[in-house]
Amino acid sequence: MIQKLSNRDFIGHGPIKVLYPGKNMSTGDSGMGAIGRIDHAFFKGHQLIAMHPHVNDEILSYFRTGTVRHKDSEGFEATIDRKHLMLMKAGKLFYHEEDIDGTIEPQEGLQIFIRPGEPDLEPEVIFYDLDEVHSLNKWRLLASPTAATPLKFSSQTWIYDTKLIAGHSIEMPKKPNVDLTALLYVFQGEIMVNHNMPVQKQEALIIKDKEILINTEQGAELVLFFTNEKAPFYSGGMFSGNHSKQ
Repeated sequence: MIQKLSNRDFIGHGPIKVLYPGKNMSTGDSGMGAIGRIDHAFFKGHQLIAMHPHVNDEILSYFRTGTVRHKDSEGFEATIDRKHLMLMKAGKLFYHEEDIDGTIEPQEGLQIFIRPGEPDLEPEVIFYDLDEVHSLNKWRLLASPTAATPLKFSSQTWIYDTKLIAGHSIEMPKKPNVDLTALLYVFQGEIMVNHNMPVQKQEALIIKDKEILINTEQGAELVLFFTNEKAPFYSGGMFSGNHSKQ
């Protein structure tokens, strides 16, 4: 099965557009497995998002332009940008603020809300410095549920990225295990899947039990998710939880 999610599936008309990957599926869950929601942010100028709570969300900040100054209730302060990623594991209660600087260039990136494996874990903040801004024409594993990555989820979820140069093609990486559903998100550019399915910026594919070939004529930046929909996860998080009845 391959199901396309278009930019019309996003909610919101301001600087943050929200994708609930399961919203148009028949499961009754706004998320897909442990993937609760994906926020695509685009800010110009300066904006402060004041201290606010998270409960039972695991949030990967994946910013590709601009900078964000992070401060939280655990005493951590850090600047996040294209080479510095952050995973906030809110657990039972966590507060943070974001001081966004899009003055030199617009701030654009993703905040990815992953559901924890169980509720009310102890809060934790993990920072990860990339060796290179982009992984050119090959998949890079950013976060996983194992010690293979510094950014470690408590649920069965994996996240990869790559930047495809114009004229290149790529297949999906080997699945960490067979019981996984994939979500392929186009962050920038445009791709052609299996020679007949165009997918543009802010569009995604849900892929189950299929192999795909990805080509691009103009270049593209891609983020790939794997999640085990059968594995335990907690769907009651403040932002990552099931919002299908709202």
